[in-house]
Amino acid sequence: MKIVVFGGGGFIGSAISDQLLAEGHSLRIFERPRVQPYRKFGPHEKVEWTVGDFTSTHDLITAIEGMDAVMHLVSTTLPKNSNDDHIYDVQSNLVATLHLLEAMVVRGIKKLVFISSGGTVYGIPEYSPIDEKHPTEPLVSYGVTKLAIEKYLHIFRKMHGIQSVILRVANPYGERLRVETAQGAVGVFIHRALQNQPIEIWGDGSIIRDYIYVEDVARAFVKALNYQGPHAVFNISSGNGISLNAVLDMLETVLDRSIVRHYLPGRPFDVPVSVLHNGLARTELNWHPTIDMSTGIERTARWMKANLAG
Repeated sequence: MKIVVFGGGGFIGSAISDQLLAEGHSLRIFERPRVQPYRKFGPHEKVEWTVGDFTSTHDLITAIEGMDAVMHLVSTTLPKNSNDDHIYDVQSNLVATLHLLEAMVVRGIKKLVFISSGGTVYGIPEYSPIDEKHPTEPLVSYGVTKLAIEKYLHIFRKMHGIQSVILRVANPYGERLRVETAQGAVGVFIHRALQNQPIEIWGDGSIIRDYIYVEDVARAFVKALNYQGPHAVFNISSGNGISLNAVLDMLETVLDRSIVRHYLPGRPFDVPVSVLHNGLARTELNWHPTIDMSTGIERTARWMKANLAG
């Protein structure tokens, strides 16, 4: 299958791209200008690396030309900064995605897999673990925009037959995390710990999150690509909650060193507990997480240590 992967060179996107290539698919990886390929591709791997602007209709049309399916992994904002400029969040993510969907209609492309946010679309949990039927009341623009895209995907499914699969991913971590953009607590914690720097924690460290290893996320996207069932939205998660303090305890064990912790006042948009139920993905996608947190942290720390040394 010929697949265009928007954001295919990033942290999650590169893991997905590697899985797709391992299965023999042909990829067109779409990235921002000045983003370099994340590795050297072998002569047997069918990869076309292209750069462009996700907000450019021309670039979107060019990127999807001749493709069978679309992987949409692009986001111009993060949960922590999306409330700083709501209009930018909507224009660069929601409006740009609508241009993509319109282009797919014109080109007759009927398959799309979209990365949504299990950590933000639900808001404060009414019950736990959170399943896909839980109310959606996001506290940040990032979650609102992701949810709006989900709703438009539903419209385009009904109007134009685009078979979209939406994966609400928990808190991913693993190799190729971009610590310079503060992409996830686990990556920031490991990076600072390896440099013997103190770690700042918003609140008392009791906030509970559901962390999922990036290779497990990538496998879910490959499964979603071939899904033909009746469901459109799936939680992709470990199904287990762990506090920030427990993550640091685990990291101390893996690194065999103590970590200095600085506790700061809590932030109003931080949900106290967020654990996602992954039963639907298990039954419908035949997917389940395989990497436990301790193993995942060890692998991430090993990669990051080598990366820092390089």
